[in-house]
Amino acid sequence: MKHFRFSERLGIYYPNLEMEWEKIHPLEQEAILMQWEKIRGSIPDQIAKIEEQINAKQDELNNEEDFSKSCRLNAEISEHASIINDLWLWFRLHQHVSERVHY
Repeated sequence: MKHFRFSERLGIYYPNLEMEWEKIHPLEQEAILMQWEKIRGSIPDQIAKIEEQINAKQDELNNEEDFSKSCRLNAEISEHASIINDLWLWFRLHQHVSERVHY
């Protein structure tokens, strides 16, 4: 995808424009917006997958008696929660861009 970069951490493509938006041809702008709308629409599904991982780790943590393993699980849960937060930011902060697609 020409105007997007994949984030291993987030598991999605995100906009990565190499020039100012106004310098991009209007037809290309429309294609970018349509692609972003598809990606943005997949973010809640990505969040749901990560929430399942958190729930599994929390279940594991509830039954874990080894302190060091409990610390590792807590760190993993925290990282997953951070990823979810970042995904929601991408979803919400760029909502106005997606609204342009419909006009």
